[in-house]
Amino acid sequence: MDGTMMDFPLTLTPMLERAGKLFPDVEIVTRLPDKSLHRHTFAEFHQRTRRLAAALEGAGLKRGERVATIMWNGYAHLEAYFAVPCSGGVLHTLNFRLHENDIAFIANHAEDRFLIVDDVLLPIFERIKDKVKFERVFVVPLSGAPIPEGLENYEDFLATGRADYAFPELKENEASGMCYTSGTTGRPKGVAYSHRAMVLHTFCVGLADTVGLTQRDVLMPVVPMFHANAWGLAHAAMMMGSKLAFPGPHMDAENILGLCESEQVTLAAGVPTIWIGILQALEADSGRWKLHPDLRSVVGGSALPEGMIRGFDRHGITTIHAWGMTEMTPIGTISRLKRGMEALSEDERYQARAKQGLAVPFVEMRVINDEGEAPWDGESMGELQVRGPWIASSYYNSEEGSDKWSADGWFGTGDVVTIDKEGYVKITDRTKDLIKSGGEWISSVDLENALMGHAGVREAAVIAVPHEKWTERPLAVVVAAEGAAPSAAELKEYLSQSFAKWWLPDNYEFVDEIPRTSTGKFLKTALREKFATRDWGA
Repeated sequence: MDGTMMDFPLTLTPMLERAGKLFPDVEIVTRLPDKSLHRHTFAEFHQRTRRLAAALEGAGLKRGERVATIMWNGYAHLEAYFAVPCSGGVLHTLNFRLHENDIAFIANHAEDRFLIVDDVLLPIFERIKDKVKFERVFVVPLSGAPIPEGLENYEDFLATGRADYAFPELKENEASGMCYTSGTTGRPKGVAYSHRAMVLHTFCVGLADTVGLTQRDVLMPVVPMFHANAWGLAHAAMMMGSKLAFPGPHMDAENILGLCESEQVTLAAGVPTIWIGILQALEADSGRWKLHPDLRSVVGGSALPEGMIRGFDRHGITTIHAWGMTEMTPIGTISRLKRGMEALSEDERYQARAKQGLAVPFVEMRVINDEGEAPWDGESMGELQVRGPWIASSYYNSEEGSDKWSADGWFGTGDVVTIDKEGYVKITDRTKDLIKSGGEWISSVDLENALMGHAGVREAAVIAVPHEKWTERPLAVVVAAEGAAPSAAELKEYLSQSFAKWWLPDNYEFVDEIPRTSTGKFLKTALREKFATRDWGA
């Protein structure tokens, strides 16, 4: 027996239409290159998005064809976020922090037809233009600089679209967007998100026990809109009718905190790299910014140190630890305390909050090691495998990486984890970053998080280096906090309070900065290459 419900496809179009009809006066605020603020309403956004969709269709865009973006977080990027997929196209956000050869490879592999680019990012386009095959390039005039010959003004293009354009009827399993992995191993690989996956993911993001976005919130996505759909937050803002505040190209602590103050942001989201600088600014002058008393932040992309959670708590800002992947649209877990856990000690509550958290609804998880499926005991380690309605079942047009999916359909994340009896996931490492010393595993992530809890440490990465006797031993690469000069002996003593002696790094290297990937994670391959030939002794 079938149910009696309507066959109503889950697509992004109703989300856009609802925002324009029910929340016409809600603002979208963008910090421009000159640091002024651009403001318009959901009603204006809705009209401009409709015109952009019409203009793209008028330019010949067909169902399923890709439109690329090289853009900062801002009002025009948000227009592309909805106009492209709602017109039947596929939005392909290019990560402009990648090497130009990778950007060109990705654009060509995806067969992007058109490009929308912020004028301040034209130097990136100039470096790839002879390597790509864009049919037309539309330049968003943010700075007022002249638009180069052969390229088109985005606003002029927008004006060619009809205001009464009717969006086509779409099927929910049609692709709505694409993102590519950062390519730290092998070529970048593409993930094509369906409308259905995006809608279900958006519902999940809005749940009170996940991100908990509401119509009363002011959202500031600091996470780049080219990175894993900005974690679904821009879509959630449309669904909920939340005010949006975009930092544009100004990603420093001064400008982010200034925007938080002027717009009274209640929810911000970004990677730990950003929040390290913001916490330092607050510690230096906590009374300078008048922030919303209920400001909270979602932090993901890499592990959130417990010390950072405690630091933001001191300033009345609640941090919510999240984990996900490009292949997962991306949200997989959120760390919130269960009812009853308020009875735990303060240290135990912080330890729980620092874990990656509980699987969100409809994301199923298991831990696989050499013995098979590992128990949820908080100790047994293995690779985390996942499945669910917004998790990729393959890469786009690529056989490379197909071994990440098991024969029974689970996706292998490459993260080594434990899951405790309450269901809290704790990432102990990436499979490629675990340190095996004398036959025993050492978690680089646990050591890094502990080191970053030391007052004299700003950042720390721990890598495996070859060792004649033990095969591998941990090396700590440390960036000192401003004005601090911690010694190796001091850090070793600090770690010895929490870890067995054989876990402790044998050596400490003090550096000015740690290399990072385009999305802000530590680039440990570069560190391993740098220190591979060092004689660490036996």
